[in-house]
Amino acid sequence: MPQPIVVVDAFAERAFAGNPAAVCIMDRPANESWMRLVAREMNLSETAFLHPD
Repeated sequence: MPQPIVVVDAFAERAFAGNPAAVCIMDRPANESWMRLVAREMNLSETAFLHPD
C-alpha cells in the first residue's frame, strides 16, 4: 500500500531546524502493525499518520 510520507521540521521557523518528524498521509486508517513498521523504517522520534476519519 504505497503512501506519501513527508518529513517536516517540527518546532522550527526555518528549514533544517527543529525536530524532524515523519507524516504519513492516508486515505483511510491502516492496521497498527503496518504503522509500527513504517515508524521503524522512518527511524525518527515521531511519526504521525493522518487520515480523514
